[in-house]
Amino acid sequence: MMIILMLLLQFLMGVYGENFIQDLKITWGNDRGKILNDGQLLTLTLDNYSGSGFESSKEYHFGKIDMQIKLVPGNSAGTVTAYYLSSKGDTHDEIDYEFLGNLTGQPYTVHTNVYAEGKGEREQQFHLWFDPTVEFHTYSILWNPQTIIFSIDEIPIREFKNRESIGIPFPKTHAMRLYSSIWNADQWATQGGRIKTDWSQAPFRASYRNFKADACVRDAGRTSCSPRTLTWMTKKLDDLNVNRLKWVRENFMIYNYCTDTKRFPQGLPKECRVRE
Repeated sequence: MMIILMLLLQFLMGVYGENFIQDLKITWGNDRGKILNDGQLLTLTLDNYSGSGFESSKEYHFGKIDMQIKLVPGNSAGTVTAYYLSSKGDTHDEIDYEFLGNLTGQPYTVHTNVYAEGKGEREQQFHLWFDPTVEFHTYSILWNPQTIIFSIDEIPIREFKNRESIGIPFPKTHAMRLYSSIWNADQWATQGGRIKTDWSQAPFRASYRNFKADACVRDAGRTSCSPRTLTWMTKKLDDLNVNRLKWVRENFMIYNYCTDTKRFPQGLPKECRVRE
């Protein structure tokens, strides 16, 4: 009876992933992906033969996903460390972070994108206000039926609101798994592909810890949410975080598809023309 009560209490407290052995699985790269320290640390490695990657054991359908990541240090030019939620299929949904490496001393580029029903092309890019290779930092995705908020150390860097009322698809229907991978993309990742991967610096390694999924879980066609995960269903930016988001956009945004008139000569996407 005590064991049953303890398991029930854990469920009611939400889905918290504190052990990578239980919550994630290495899916490619052979031994280049490792789960260490009794499941408390995970590393992904790229060398001149292969990268590596993992995915979550569960599918999530709304909630808040947190992961602490320490990115590839030194000369990481040409490398990409991807961290994202995604469903499968031609009409998949996806919520992306991609960390584009750079030469030593130059800032990482944080590339974000949102796909709905298989269509993306909603890229925004940022530089960071800290060195993401020295310490672990928390990268979060808040996803509910009203909005998607990308945050770093609880500071929002991007919001993508639900605009279905004016005909803009929003990732709402499909449950998604969490994925991460490290791979070589030197044809485009660093300065448009002008800077290539220096394989003498390999292996390149990203590290992960403190995964937390305070999220609804999809299993066998049914979605279950604990009382705590339901609190995320109506979350939105408060006044403090609206100002934080404005600070990030004014000081660290380096690309916004909503201002790229050359890319969209027939007119910017509809969501870019909506007044807040």
